[in-house]
Amino acid sequence: MLHLSKKVEYGLIALRHMAMKPFGQVFTAKELAKEYDVPYELLAKVLQKLARGGIVRSLQGVRGGYVLARKPKELSVSTIIRIIEEERPMVAECYSDGADSCYLFDNCTIRRPLGKLQRNLNVLFDRMTVQEII
Repeated sequence: MLHLSKKVEYGLIALRHMAMKPFGQVFTAKELAKEYDVPYELLAKVLQKLARGGIVRSLQGVRGGYVLARKPKELSVSTIIRIIEEERPMVAECYSDGADSCYLFDNCTIRRPLGKLQRNLNVLFDRMTVQEII
């Protein structure tokens, strides 16, 4: 079933942490990794992706780190997932890998219900913002 990767989880944890503090406060990958006991290297890569995607800004220098680039209510969970993973999470392989990935595709009795579930999840992730996970 639907599974968010550790990268997405760590990204959302970091963004939630940033969103709970005053807007404009700077955070380092190292302090966030230590605070939540997550792998520093992986979190640093996730934050770099979020910076390239315009979700956070990377600040250089002695007091450098990461800062939210937009208000939490402007950051949809689906955008964050796509920036980190470059695709949406799917409930079934046939939706991510196509008809050729499943020998039952033409005769599958649950493909349409799963498609409805997938559409509902897409809407949920599109509407949900970082503000809502604070």
